Amino acid sequence: MVETAAALRTVAHNVRAARTRAGLTLDELSRRARVSKGALVGLEKAQGNPNLATLVRLADTLGVSVSALLQGPPEGRVRIVAASAAAPLWTGEQGSEARLVLTTAGPAPAEVWRWRLEPGEEYPSHPHQAGVVETLSVTAGRMVLVVDGAEYAVEAGQTATFDGDAPHAYRGAGTASCDFVMTVHLPPGPAPAG
Repeated sequence: MVETAAALRTVAHNVRAARTRAGLTLDELSRRARVSKGALVGLEKAQGNPNLATLVRLADTLGVSVSALLQGPPEGRVRIVAASAAAPLWTGEQGSEARLVLTTAGPAPAEVWRWRLEPGEEYPSHPHQAGVVETLSVTAGRMVLVVDGAEYAVEAGQTATFDGDAPHAYRGAGTASCDFVMTVHLPPGPAPAG
């Protein structure tokens, strides 16, 4: 969830700019992203508090990364992000959380996320656009990765990768928290107009 007024203004500006670049009306973006027009109007006016699922649907529909919707202007050649600077975008009822740490630039950007899942807590994700690939590296504990209904156990020291265009979910397993780093590899964007 977007936590501060400044962050909400940044998201509002970035959503509006991406929608304009894509040539979409509010009605069309609302329909394609399955986000109510009222929520979208509020978001573009820096009102409301969009959740992670809404931001993911908007990013996928607009062909940008979630962090492209959250980021302000570039800070320089090297960016170092402290863990405390990445606010949780999802918090589960049992204390699980997902933090978008940063996104790389370039023709095929990647998002870097830090996750903590409590035992038994699950985050279901809708399918992403075609070409999105997710990679999960478990650093502590155990989790169950569910992709298109099939379950895969992933333990500390193991890495899993899958195409993100299928329904998927992440679930904490065992008796301790599961920590993992997730990289979301986005498909290359359109070539810049020259």
